[in-house]
Amino acid sequence: MPDDAISLTIDGTPDLPSAILQALYRITGRSTIELRRSIQQGEPLFIAALFGREHIDVVPRLEKTIAYLDELGLPFLLHERIDGERTTIDVTTLRSILEADIGDDDTA
Repeated sequence: MPDDAISLTIDGTPDLPSAILQALYRITGRSTIELRRSIQQGEPLFIAALFGREHIDVVPRLEKTIAYLDELGLPFLLHERIDGERTTIDVTTLRSILEADIGDDDTA
C-alpha cells in the first residue's frame, strides 16, 4: 500500500453474487477473482493513492465504489494511511481530506 492512501474494505466477508462483482470490476478495474479474494480475506477492495500522479484517476473510482456499496446497503470500512500510520475514518472525513487536496491543487 502506498504511504499516503485511502483504502476501502467490505465489512465482513459476504459471498457476493457475480453481478455485483462484475459491477465492482467495472468501477475499480480489479478482476472479479481479485475482488472475491479480497472480500473473503478481509483485505481492501480498493486502495486510492493520494497526492500522486494516479490521484486524479483513483479518487473518482473510490467515490463511485462508495456510492455503489451505499446503494446496495453493503457496509464498508475506510482507512487512511499517512506516513505508515493507519486510521479508521468515515465518509465525512474522507470528503474533508479530498476537498483539502483539491484546494491544495488549486493553489499550485
